Amino acid sequence: MSVPLADRVIRLAYDPGISPKGGGLPGLSVLKNVVNSINMFGIIAVVGALAVSLGVWAWGHHTGGHQAEANGKKGAVVAAGAALGLGAANGIVAFFSGLGSQVH
Repeated sequence: MSVPLADRVIRLAYDPGISPKGGGLPGLSVLKNVVNSINMFGIIAVVGALAVSLGVWAWGHHTGGHQAEANGKKGAVVAAGAALGLGAANGIVAFFSGLGSQVH
């Protein structure tokens, strides 16, 4: 006995009814504090990395060390990108989570 195509498509599109819910597990506030602290630690580390990279860039420029200058530039760009990623992490996750919840 063959199942009609429309019934197979309906079975594929079954909604299990699962959605994110805050407060379902104990320790959620502790986990949020840990993640916030990790993010702050990362931002502080990026500030240090940026300062060191800019110093290497300036030192390489003034001493004629072209490789040191190039490495300082690369470090500054990477640190700036890391700062952008750390600062935008919450918004990026919220954006894609919202986008994913629109899929039906």
